[in-house]
Amino acid sequence: MTTAVVVGSGPNGLAAALTLAAEGVRVRVVEASDVLGGGIRSSELTLPGLIHDECSGIHPLGPGSAFAERFDLAGAGLIWRWAPAEFSHPLDGGRGAVAVRSVAATAAGLDDGGRGWQRTFGPLAERFGAISQEFLQPVLHVPRHPLHLARFGAHAGLPGTLLARLLGSPDAQALFIGVAAHAFRPLNTLASSAIGVALTTAAHAFGWPVAEGGSAAIRDAVLVRAAEHGVEFETGRRVTSLDELGSPDLVMLDTAPAAAARIAGDRMPARVRRAYTRYRHGPGAFKVDYAVEGGIPWTHEASRSACTVHLGGTVAEIAAAERDVVAGRMPARPFVLVGQQYLADKTRSAGGVHPVYSYAHVPAGFTGDATEAITAQIERYAPGFRERIRGMHVRSTSDMSRHNENYVAGDIVSGANDPWQLVFRPRAALDPYATGIPGVYLCSAATPPGAGAHGMCGYNAARRALARL
Repeated sequence: MTTAVVVGSGPNGLAAALTLAAEGVRVRVVEASDVLGGGIRSSELTLPGLIHDECSGIHPLGPGSAFAERFDLAGAGLIWRWAPAEFSHPLDGGRGAVAVRSVAATAAGLDDGGRGWQRTFGPLAERFGAISQEFLQPVLHVPRHPLHLARFGAHAGLPGTLLARLLGSPDAQALFIGVAAHAFRPLNTLASSAIGVALTTAAHAFGWPVAEGGSAAIRDAVLVRAAEHGVEFETGRRVTSLDELGSPDLVMLDTAPAAAARIAGDRMPARVRRAYTRYRHGPGAFKVDYAVEGGIPWTHEASRSACTVHLGGTVAEIAAAERDVVAGRMPARPFVLVGQQYLADKTRSAGGVHPVYSYAHVPAGFTGDATEAITAQIERYAPGFRERIRGMHVRSTSDMSRHNENYVAGDIVSGANDPWQLVFRPRAALDPYATGIPGVYLCSAATPPGAGAHGMCGYNAARRALARL
């Protein structure tokens, strides 16, 4: 029987394990932590009864991924829930904008009727099923839908600030730039629209759902399927060398590239080792979870119904903050993402106290305390927020790295999203999952299509490994 060892049990390690096992491979997963799941774990971080997501919290590409459909995760107990609105962007003075599933309804709520929004995202949302099939795999491939991909690429290749201006009104510009900022990179550079275009279109096609009971429910559904196929698990064991794994036919490394190079040692070709050790990581995330009585009192009323709220002000303010972060400077007013998952999933709250998820973009390895900066940004758009806080849990960039070694210096998206690494990650190669060692593959979020709980990096890597067999 063909055997495989998967190192790491994040969403991609689990996806790789299940994909291999479903094809008759005997699979063992080795995890350094005592808890499986990597970025899809949930726990009571603040008060008893409040369920917080420890990293990945909202899943725009989760329901429609080929991995989720191939293994019917819904049939294994995974329930997706949606809030009334997908995301919002409050501005000073109680103004702001909100995105709902309908492109037309979103556009109608924007100044000037949202003509630019409708013109940009209407055609993309109609074809998003085909488009997402293209970008949820390596960029270097023969496209099945070249015209749809070309239309997507025409928008995705633009600087985020330029595409925002093309959308027209200030509220439409702000609504988009908050999503584009998910890239953790300067927003005036080429292709800095790519992640924003993908996630905004996903909001209109699939929504931005959460997993009922917390993101750990995604892990639990995969584990149900893994048990059906006999996958074995070993926790609390850190792998430092391939020699520790015996002689399996396949090894899948759900690790950062530099860690993969350390584990492989001299068995890895020098050219691959150089590429992995030179792989660039992005800025960090400083995370604060709150227990909030009565929820956040946003002055922008529509933000009270949005699962995700982007904070940072105007396009110019957010672009300046992101530029500072990438340059290693901590902005006074950082870009902040707030998650109100409880609006979609009532099981996460306890009475009138709700779990609120937030993180700020900070410089890589930031050693300061961004708690007050995050709280102040929320208070800026929701006066009275401080008085509602009943508990708090803080996770700095160094805490992030200790919590999950793949989050190098607090980089929760597993790599800088500059134009080169958007196309060639983790290195320039026809097979981005191959490590140069026969039978050994990299399957982490440092490989295409990148960060998220969709599991597609592991799914793609496992399919490549099976094809090579």
